[in-house]
Amino acid sequence: MLFIIFSLIILIPVFAGFGAFFQKVSGEIFEGISSKLISGVFSLSAIWTGSAFFYPLNIDVELMTIILGLSAFFYLKVYEELWRFNWKSNISFFFIALIAIFFGSYFPFILDHFGYYVPTVKWISEFGLVQGISNLDLLLGQMSVWHILQAGFSNFSDPFLRLNVIVLIIYLIYIFEKKSWIHLVFLPVLFLFSQSPSPDLPAVVFSLIILNEILTSNRNAGLLFAFSVFVFMIKPTVIWLPILVFLYSLLILRSKIKIMLPGVLLLGLFVFKNIWTFGFPIFPVQFLDLGLAWKPNADLLRNSSQMAILKTFDMQYQYSEILKFSISDYIKNWLFLDGIKGRIHQLFVVSLVLLLIFAVRKNSKIIWLIFISVFIKSVSVLLFSAQYRFFIDVFFVVFFVLFFQKFSKHFALIIFTVLSVSCGLFLSFPNIVKSDLPSFRLGTYMTGFSKNQFYKPSYFELKKYKTHQIGNLKFNVVEQYPFSFDTPLPAISPQFIQEDLDAGIFPQLKGKTLRDGFIWRKVSEEEKIKIKKILENFPAENHE
Repeated sequence: MLFIIFSLIILIPVFAGFGAFFQKVSGEIFEGISSKLISGVFSLSAIWTGSAFFYPLNIDVELMTIILGLSAFFYLKVYEELWRFNWKSNISFFFIALIAIFFGSYFPFILDHFGYYVPTVKWISEFGLVQGISNLDLLLGQMSVWHILQAGFSNFSDPFLRLNVIVLIIYLIYIFEKKSWIHLVFLPVLFLFSQSPSPDLPAVVFSLIILNEILTSNRNAGLLFAFSVFVFMIKPTVIWLPILVFLYSLLILRSKIKIMLPGVLLLGLFVFKNIWTFGFPIFPVQFLDLGLAWKPNADLLRNSSQMAILKTFDMQYQYSEILKFSISDYIKNWLFLDGIKGRIHQLFVVSLVLLLIFAVRKNSKIIWLIFISVFIKSVSVLLFSAQYRFFIDVFFVVFFVLFFQKFSKHFALIIFTVLSVSCGLFLSFPNIVKSDLPSFRLGTYMTGFSKNQFYKPSYFELKKYKTHQIGNLKFNVVEQYPFSFDTPLPAISPQFIQEDLDAGIFPQLKGKTLRDGFIWRKVSEEEKIKIKKILENFPAENHE
């Protein structure tokens, strides 16, 4: 916890400093210190995304950024506005902030933390955005802007990757500034995403903030759209947000198209980043083939697409079975999956129906635009890969719209306290989760409370790996474990080695160094034998 407090002391002024400078140039999206903090997160993410094409976000970049941010913080006298935030009378603020820090100190348990988040952060901090990185590991082709921001602070100020806790504190400042107490109800659920640099947490937080601004008639269309595109860059499944802001700007604010230009430019940066790392404009879709030398192998993309469909049905059906489903079978089997996933799917459909009924009853143009935007997103997810993690934000949106301005501070604090205690028990006593919810697979990675959390955030260490070479690529492979979260770069997980072997290919250096990027080539029979020997050391379930 002390390490997280240290990160807060550094990063809050840095974000506020950059945000104040950004607002001098572009104006403020809304009033308050939270506006400067959010603007700082936004502007620094955009700057580092552009910079990462040319430089790794190493400690030199981080220290320079901290110096510039703190200089702006003091030169622009942002500390005066920070001091005006009624700290003394907000005892509940400090109470909630301390709880957020406490939850952020638990062991990470989200599987993507080990297989995607940490490796992505390591690559960006050590090498920047690498061309064709998806040839080494398809998941790395995503390179969320959130992991770019996390990478920039991972060397010194936030080595345990708890940037999401800082976002929760910024969110909390916004809640108390706006006195919009319904947001307190969401915090306990978001605590479950605070141990990792999960893009889900900032995507939900910033979406709810922008949604709150729309429902309170914020008329700053240009910045609202730019910020909504930024959230989309964090998590593309939040596509409903830029759609909503675009429709809100045109149909309600009657804004001119040209004020959308900053957001359009950001969108262009996002597309270029995808092309650079993945080879196609939209990850992981094989859309608009530009014929680039570093695009992934077609067989791997086909396998990825099939796996997305299998995960849609929680791996409870064979791919050949799914292909035989009629439309009614597809919907029925998805809705009534065994286990907790089926219940989540049913709740998702109920939520959409409730939002539709609410839109009909209210007959408000804004509510209808929200429903249309969320419906478009929902249909898109259902068509591509209807996994519950891709529409989790819809639950937050529906609840927020239905109960907007209906929570007093006292009532919201009561619900917050009850849910926080429940979440604390959930994380501290994982054996209950493992026994009562066997279909909740993340339960097996939850380790409970550790007294060391009061000093520094809990984290895992493995550091067991072997080095191999195929062609011109020397790489490291984790030993007796499926994820390469702390394996020195370049690291390839056993699962991806197996997929490469099945496709008869293997990644290779595009040039002479890792910074030059990666391509793939077909392997010889001799190399196939060598790859099989590498995989012999791993349990079959790790690379099937």
